[in-house]
Amino acid sequence: MNQVPAIVAAGDGKAAKAIHGESKVYLEVAGRPMVVQVVVALQGVPEISEVWVVGNAERLEGVFATDAVLSELTKPLYIVPQYGNLLANAWQTFRRMLPGAGPAGRDPEDDAERERSVLYVSADLPFAVPEELSAFLAAATAADCDYALGLSTEESMTPFYPEDGQDGIEMAYFNTAEGRVRQNNLHLVKPARLGNRQAVEDMYEHRYQKELGQMLGLAYRILTNEGGGPRIVFYYGLMHLALRFDRAGMRGVADRIRRAVPLAKIERACSSLLEARFRLVVTEIGGSAIDIDNEHDLEVARARYDDWCEVLRGQVEQLGLARVLPEEAGPPAAVEVIETAPEGDLE
Repeated sequence: MNQVPAIVAAGDGKAAKAIHGESKVYLEVAGRPMVVQVVVALQGVPEISEVWVVGNAERLEGVFATDAVLSELTKPLYIVPQYGNLLANAWQTFRRMLPGAGPAGRDPEDDAERERSVLYVSADLPFAVPEELSAFLAAATAADCDYALGLSTEESMTPFYPEDGQDGIEMAYFNTAEGRVRQNNLHLVKPARLGNRQAVEDMYEHRYQKELGQMLGLAYRILTNEGGGPRIVFYYGLMHLALRFDRAGMRGVADRIRRAVPLAKIERACSSLLEARFRLVVTEIGGSAIDIDNEHDLEVARARYDDWCEVLRGQVEQLGLARVLPEEAGPPAAVEVIETAPEGDLE
C-alpha cells in the first residue's frame, strides 16, 4: 500500500473564520477540539503515513499534549508554525516534510520528490470518518492527476438537514450536469506539480462570496490570471447563477442551467488555470463536507453529534466499506514541534 502524509490546515490567518471570537479549530464538539478530532480520524486511515498540523504552534502543542489525546496517536505528529496565508502554510509545510529538509525546509530536488502527494484536510471537520478518508484517497490515487478535489453528493448530505422538528445544517452546492455536489474539504495534491499555486489561494479566500461585486472581482482576476481565460469565467458564472436560482427555490431553472456545466469541462478549465492535471473525485459519504463556519452550525453539530455519527456509520455500511478497527494499544506516537520558521512568507 502506498502511503501519503497528511497536512491539517489549522491556521487562523486572514482567510480563516472565527466563531464566538475564537479560532474555530479549537472549539469543542463532543468534548474535544475539532482539530483533535480530525487528527484522531487520520490515525485510522491506513493510507496515511504521518500527520502534520500547521497553525499556532504553541497553542497546538498544548492541545495535543494531554495524555488522553496522546494515547490515541499511532502515527507521527508534527506541529508547524503558521505563515501569512493558506498557500504559504501548505507549501512551506510540504518543503519541511521532504527527507532531510530540517526546520528551514527545502525545495524538491528530483522527479520522485516532485511527484510526492499530500492529503490536505481542513481542521474544522468533526464528522470526518476514517472510512471516508480512505475511500477518497483510493479514488483520488486512481484518478492519476496532480490535484484531486473531493466532492460529496447531495444525497449523502440530506440526512444532515433539519427534520422532524430538529435543527440541521443546510448546504450550498455546485450545480453540475451530473448533479448537485458539495466540496468536501479533502485535497490530494502533488504541490510541486502545480504551475499556478496562487490560484488556489485566491479561490479559497473568496469562497464565501455572496455579493455580485465580489463575484465579478474574482471573475476578473481569473480572466486576467496567467492560465485563466473566458472558458473558466464562463463555467464559474454559470455555477454561481445556478446556485442563486437554487437558493431562491427555483430548482427547475437551476437544473436547466447546470446541464451546461459537466464535471469534465470544469476539470479541463481548472487544469488550465492551475497548469496541472486536475480531477474531481465524488464520494458517497458526507462527513468531511460538514465544515463548521458559523455559530448556528457549531451549536447544531454539538446537539446532533451522536445522531449524525450514527448516520455516517450507516453510510459506511451501505457502501460496504471496510470498518476501521482501532489499533492495539502501544506507546504513543512521537509528537514533534518544528520551532524555527524560515524568513518571510515564501511561496
